[in-house]
Amino acid sequence: MDVNLQITQGERHAIIGPNGAGKTTLFNLITGTYKPSQGAVFFKGKNVTGAQPYKIQRLGMGRSFQITSTFDRLTAFQNIRLAVLSKKGIRFNLFHYVDKMDQVTRDTEEILKRINLFDDRYTAAANLSYGKHRSLEISMALATDPDLIMLDEPTAGMSVDETHYAVELIRRLTEGKTVVIIEHDMEVVFSLADRITVLHHGTILATGKPDEIKKNAQVQSAYLGQLED
Repeated sequence: MDVNLQITQGERHAIIGPNGAGKTTLFNLITGTYKPSQGAVFFKGKNVTGAQPYKIQRLGMGRSFQITSTFDRLTAFQNIRLAVLSKKGIRFNLFHYVDKMDQVTRDTEEILKRINLFDDRYTAAANLSYGKHRSLEISMALATDPDLIMLDEPTAGMSVDETHYAVELIRRLTEGKTVVIIEHDMEVVFSLADRITVLHHGTILATGKPDEIKKNAQVQSAYLGQLED
């Protein structure tokens, strides 16, 4: 992979490309899941190349995964509470005190209300509808209040209605945040992104504003096809 990518603070930046282009690999390199064989990753001015994911997260980077990563046996409330506890730096071995932490409970309930899952707060994650399950997972990543949120195909597998809801949820919850998103649904990409980077065979084919990407002949040939204005 040969990528030189700069993300501007406060922007929503989409990464698109055909299957096998290297999108998720790039995410894994940025978030510390993979260690690069060469090159460097900088976050907030710090070299985080090869750092463990939890250390990068503590610097203010959150991530959702292409495959949902909630705790399916726990309720929606318990899942969000885990993220709230992480944000507050409360260690897992203090969980037996957690029911007495009134502020943690209030913060958790507030998040559940914002994502319209308050009525489902006692439902196990495994029993939520697919769209609600994905919303829960996205919200867990956001509940840690990261400065940078990485979203890997947040609307994958969703119905049209679920996708529209997810887009509005992301737009609302990431206001003022820096967002990098991998997404195959071009309607989602063009409705959310301030800038778009197109990957092709592990290299950057083009980077620009949505209108620039739509009109780019190389991008049309390699990925998008002929898009109407």
